[in-house]
Amino acid sequence: MAEIVNLNRARKARDKAAGKTDAAANRVTHGLTKAQREMAKAERERLSRLLDQTKRED
Repeated sequence: MAEIVNLNRARKARDKAAGKTDAAANRVTHGLTKAQREMAKAERERLSRLLDQTKRED
């Protein structure tokens, strides 16, 4: 026989797990100091310029 599942508990568990993943992403994004954010932004811009320099014109 199949296991009986309480749908309210299953829904709440699913929502809680999704909330935890969102919270982890927010901690990464908003948990940085200003200097770390600026350094990451500068690195992204540097990589973008490097990529643009290597593109070929058709």
